[in-house]
Amino acid sequence: MNRLFRLFRTSNRACAIAALATVALMPTLSLAQASGKMVLRVADQFPQGHFVPRYGIKPWMEAVTRATNGEVQFEHYPAEQLGKAKDLLTVVQNGVADIVLFAPSYASDKMPLTAALELPGLFDTSCKGSQVFAKLAAPEGILGRQEYAPNGVRVLFAAVYPPYQMVSAKRSIATLKDVDGMKLRVLGGAMDLTVRRMGGVPVRMASTEAFEAISRGTLDGAIFSYGVTTNYNIPTKFATAGKGFGSAAAVFIVSESRWKQWPEHVRKAMTDAGVEAGASLCAGMDKEETVDQEKLRAKGVSIVRWSEADVAALSQLLGQVANDWAAELDKRGKPGSEVLKATLAARGSR
Repeated sequence: MNRLFRLFRTSNRACAIAALATVALMPTLSLAQASGKMVLRVADQFPQGHFVPRYGIKPWMEAVTRATNGEVQFEHYPAEQLGKAKDLLTVVQNGVADIVLFAPSYASDKMPLTAALELPGLFDTSCKGSQVFAKLAAPEGILGRQEYAPNGVRVLFAAVYPPYQMVSAKRSIATLKDVDGMKLRVLGGAMDLTVRRMGGVPVRMASTEAFEAISRGTLDGAIFSYGVTTNYNIPTKFATAGKGFGSAAAVFIVSESRWKQWPEHVRKAMTDAGVEAGASLCAGMDKEETVDQEKLRAKGVSIVRWSEADVAALSQLLGQVANDWAAELDKRGKPGSEVLKATLAARGSR
């Protein structure tokens, strides 16, 4: 296995995924039954100590192991050990990992609807957004039916990050006008529209690749949460504060075929643990957002707030982003308007 993992890191990733998928089918590995135990592989993109594994993934694994009296145990592969962030959907679909943490906007061709949770102005905390997302992503929810089931995966818990801010390596971002022409890393379609509305140049990129791009000067900055900025050591001289520019969504997913292999008591333990982990993760992210802002200040980052005039102008610019996003998906034959309506309804019913 170690040889195959090294191969995966250094050679053609498509070939490596295929090789590991073959190995994953062997009963002695992913569904190891030695001594009556199941040993499952969990993968994510985050470095050790990142808040997502700390508040979400690890508590979930511990809760499942505890609830099953040690019957279910886990091998955790953080920091893209089993695949790049953008490839983790394929990794779980192919059986290389049993469960992964994935950002749907990395596969916007396959999962475009989740970006409804990433639109600007919808939520002012992670927990408010995550509670809505959990309803929509459940198997009976509109995203569960329209987005995840067609991709052969099931959501164990879902999260929306705290509102994303703008960070800049060198260029001042003290006013809305300063954004004009800036090349900014964005996650996906919703954030893409937001940056374009402000006159910036959006560049879609995984968070794990942003450090190098900004360090080289290929990008001027990014749309990120304070937590992501500090955890990935993003070169930053300026950062905004305020309502933010949308957010990012992530799902902890298992393939439906793998899910059906597991006993009912194991599935119940995972579902129950997912409710707890989702609440733990969003509360942890909200708590740390203020702390991470102070960490940036301590590093000499200037935290800037736009004037009331700029905030009003921004609100006017972004007022149509949600409708534009929905209309664009409707034209592609996707239920963008339906999902946007469901998202707004779920937000109002909390």
